[in-house]
This record gives sequence, C-alpha cells and structure tokens, in this order.
Amino acid sequence: MISINNLSLRYGKRVLFEDVNIKFTEGNCYGIIGANGAGKSTFLKIISGEIDPTTGRVDISKGARMSVLKQNHYEFDEVTVLDTVIRGNTVLYDVMKAKDAIYAKEDFTEEDGIKAGELEGLFAEMDGWNAESDAATLLSNLGIKEELHSKLVKSIDGNQKVRVLLAQALFGNPDILLLDEPTNDLDLETIAWLENFLADYDKIVLVVSHDRHFLDTVCTHVADIDFGKINVYTGNYSFWYESSQLLLKQRGDQNKKAEDKIAELKEFIARFSANASKSKQATSRKKALDKIKLDEMRPSNRKYPAILFNNQVRDAGDQIVEVKNLGKSLHGEVLFKDISFDLKRGQKVAVISANSLATRYFYAILAGEDKEFEGFFKWGVTVTPTYLPSDNTDFFKDDDNNLVDWLRQYSEEKDETFIRGFLGRMLFTGEETLKKSTVLSGGEKVRCMLSRMMMMKGNVLLLDEPTNHLDLESITALNNGMKDFRGTMLFTTRDHELAQTVADRVLEITPNGLIDREMSFDEYMTNTRVKALRMEMYGGVLA
Repeated sequence: MISINNLSLRYGKRVLFEDVNIKFTEGNCYGIIGANGAGKSTFLKIISGEIDPTTGRVDISKGARMSVLKQNHYEFDEVTVLDTVIRGNTVLYDVMKAKDAIYAKEDFTEEDGIKAGELEGLFAEMDGWNAESDAATLLSNLGIKEELHSKLVKSIDGNQKVRVLLAQALFGNPDILLLDEPTNDLDLETIAWLENFLADYDKIVLVVSHDRHFLDTVCTHVADIDFGKINVYTGNYSFWYESSQLLLKQRGDQNKKAEDKIAELKEFIARFSANASKSKQATSRKKALDKIKLDEMRPSNRKYPAILFNNQVRDAGDQIVEVKNLGKSLHGEVLFKDISFDLKRGQKVAVISANSLATRYFYAILAGEDKEFEGFFKWGVTVTPTYLPSDNTDFFKDDDNNLVDWLRQYSEEKDETFIRGFLGRMLFTGEETLKKSTVLSGGEKVRCMLSRMMMMKGNVLLLDEPTNHLDLESITALNNGMKDFRGTMLFTTRDHELAQTVADRVLEITPNGLIDREMSFDEYMTNTRVKALRMEMYGGVLA
C-alpha cells in the first residue's frame, strides 16, 4: 500500500498540491489525470522519492519493491539491452553480479564458497535462473527482436530505447509500478499487449497517459489532480469524464428538480455499468463500477478548446481524389507501392502502417510537398484539402511573430479582435496571444496548427498524428470535432479511441501494396482474415 499523508508542494507562491491525503491499494491501477501543468509527473516523482514534498510524507509498505519507467534514454547506453532490462530488479541484478564476481576470482577461498552459497540461495529465491529468459520474453513482446538483445543500448534507435526502458520497468513483477506516458512511441499492437499485461496485473500501478483507450482498459480508478487537490474516484477515464460533464451540466441547470437530477445520475451509472460489463476492461473485471457513487464526484475545472471544422468554403462534390499505383522509396527501401484507391464524399479514413515513414510520405505526396514518387493522384475540382503534418517545425522556424500575427496570415478576416477571439476559443487568452511563436510548447504549436486548419476552411482534411503533444482535454475536443466534421477525412493516429470513434474505413499502407476495408477500426484489428492478410503483406512479420 502507498499512503499519502498531509502532502503539499509549493514553488514560491505557486501551490501545486495542498493537504493531500489518499491511499493506493494492491490490485488496483490508478490513472493520474489533470490539465497540463497540474503536476502529474511531479506527483509520481514525489512517490518515487526523486522530489521531496514541502510538507507531509509518503509511506510505502515494508519490503515493497518499486519500479519506475525511466525518462533518461541515455542512462544505460553502455549496457546491453538484456542487462538493462534485468537491472529493473536491482536486488536481483546486484546478487547476480556479486555471484559472478566471486566465481571469476582466481584465488577462490573457503569464505568465498560460503558467500557464493548464500548468494545462490538468494538468487534461486528470486527466480534468478529464469531472469534472462523472462527479460527476453518481455523484450520480444514489446517488439525488440532477439538479435538486438545482446547489443549495447546506444546502438539501437530512440523508439527501441523506449521499449527497452518499459521492459525494464515491468521486469520482475514489482509491487509498485510507476509509469509516465508508457505508450509513447509504441505501435497499436504493442499498446494492446501492454493493455492486456496491466489489466491482469495484481499489484499497484500508477500511470500517467494521454491515451484514453489505454486508461479505460487498464484503470480501476482515476486520481484527478484539480483545484490543488488529488481526489481518487472508482472507475475508468471515460466514466470520470462523462460523469464530470453530467455534473457540470446539472450545476448549470438551476431549475432542474433535485429528484430529477438524482434519477438522471442513477440512470447514468446503470447505463455505464452495463456497457462496461460487456467489455474486458479492468473496471468490469473487478466489478468496481457497482460501487460508484456519483455524489462523490465534482464537476471538473478543466477547459476544452473549441475545435470545429465545419466552416467550409464549400461542400465537396462526389469526386474527392483518385490515386493510382502510388509508390515511394527512400534510400533504397520501399515504403509503399501499388497504392490505388478513391474516396467517397464524407468518408473518414484511418490510414495506418507498421512504418511511420510510410504514412508521413503518403501525406506529404497528397499535400503536394513531396514530388518524388511513382504513380499519380488527382484531387477533385471542388476539393480544398488542408493538411496537418506530424512535424510542424517549418511552420515555426525563424518565425518571430506573436500568436495574433502568426494566425492572421492564414485568415481571410484580418481584424485583431476576431483573431484574438479565435485564439481565446483555442485557450490562448490575454497576454498569451502576444507570445512569440518560436517559444511555444509542443502542445501549443499543435493547437496553433489546428487553428490554422480551421481558418483555411478545407472540405477534405489530412491529419497526420494530430494528437501528438496534446493533453487529454485537447484530444477529447479534437475527437469530437473530427466526429462532427461533415466533410471527408484521411487521418493517422496512435490514439485507439480516436480511430475507433471516427473511422468508417481503414487503409493500411504496406511495402507490398494496400489493404482497404470499409469497417470500424476495432473490426479491422480483430478480423481474422485481415490479420492473415496483414502478416502476408509484411512478409510474415509485423514490425
């Protein structure tokens, strides 16, 4: 158990937490949520001992082993991949190395023999003989091929390092697991594996994530950082979000009778519990929703940007785009070939690939930014495509405009009051609108790019990883805006919830051609025939 007692954290006059008293118990997974800057990562650092609170204390059950997902990707550069994972259990690793050091001695004494025997006993108690095979299995499940296990960490790429550090955190079934954004840089198959792993995990898990489907699948509780407090609620993220929105609506409806409010709340709990019972969510498995009391909830203090794409210049006609035998190679590697399709007006298409470079160049070609490709494509005469790239560096490079001037260049309406009003709806208010565009955070830049996209009033949207760097509130607003959009859309995302709730068609780009199915994202990912075809198109291995 983790017990937080009278915890406060202050930086000068700024109060991050004040008088926090909560407990985290075994067998539960807690999603730590809160607006950007609320202190989610800081809270995990306090629990791990990396940061000292201003007041209060953190008590952990005696003998409990804690494991933390490391954020320093260079810490283990001179260590092999397999050894890096085993180091996740520091006690086991130290015993293993001490034992090996004794056996390596040339002048082996009787005292050494006694010490080695003691270490062998400890090693066996900790299941040390299976350590290497367990570490290798974890690595393979996270997409790290066996030939890389003996390599130094510095020799593998950044995405692979993230997976190695995640394997390190999971290794040896720690009693307490702290995970800060564990799904970053993972593909959808690996995220699904991690979801299943954590949903079955019977220890204490605290996780910070912007992936709503991930939080819904693994979390039994939500720890909400708001109003300078941390409140723990039973249920997953979707329950917390929907119930907080319902309470906010009811608070604004002063004329609604008290008994009507209670009836509405009870109906909401019953409906949500029934839906969850049909899924494999951890919340259903533990029957936690049966214990929910909405009167324990509070309306959220969160703010959501207004992401609305329906202010189009004109409606598109029936001819959206024609793509024939499109192909792209890079440095001798075939990213994709023989890509042919057309679109129906109003379709919302999830474009996926095991190789993110394939989708990136696919969009760059359709947006007219990449001219080096095979085949051809043609947009319909009534189509106005607008493009959100995954890398927006060029839009802010050497641009010292403030936000008003930056956005004005994409707007037909040049009046400053109009531009400021638009920025306000995207949560840039007051002096924030005078920020230089070169000093924006990653999330702020994406919100600017979405503002630009709305200003351009396109009737076909191309969105490459639009949730990158966004917080949960902005992702939720974006998801709703994409669902409500009346035009045609091609988008790529690692956000499972976004893909499932928006897409009515899936295009998968492979080195050997295109897989094209008109079905929901979940249907596509679970269809047996599609799975077999995907394996075939990737040469028997999904990278």
